Amino acid sequence: MDKHNFLELKIPPVAVFFVFAAILWLLAIAVPTAEVSFPAKKPIAAGAAVVGGVFAGAGILSFLRVRTTLDPRAPGKAASLVTNGVYAITRNPMYLSLLFLLAGWAVYLSNLAALVALPLFVTYLNRFQILPEERALAVLFDSEFQSYCNRVRRWL
Repeated sequence: MDKHNFLELKIPPVAVFFVFAAILWLLAIAVPTAEVSFPAKKPIAAGAAVVGGVFAGAGILSFLRVRTTLDPRAPGKAASLVTNGVYAITRNPMYLSLLFLLAGWAVYLSNLAALVALPLFVTYLNRFQILPEERALAVLFDSEFQSYCNRVRRWL
């Protein structure tokens, strides 16, 4: 096993989300000088959570409709390539939902230091979750997957 690939498809993205949520919270505590005033932080955070929930729900329902795996650690078990519905907007609606939830949390924390972790979350998911998934889907669905990637962006 390549030492650089040991994290690929190993940690469920929801667990990664919770780790990053804790990191955001710790950053907000560790760097109180980065605190900012967000007068509408609760409605903005709630809005981000709702948008995240919509993306997650739509993605999950799309997978359930075609009876394909929801296990993000086993993309090679995919029975179908889902390209319609929310998957016509983003190739990763469930991961995008986690990013919206983290962004809402960062706004709620009202600390600029917490925002620093958001690009790190995207970088982690791209490297250790999405790229390995894409390799597996390319093997399973060949030119259909390549055509899909050419039409639809990875995030938004």
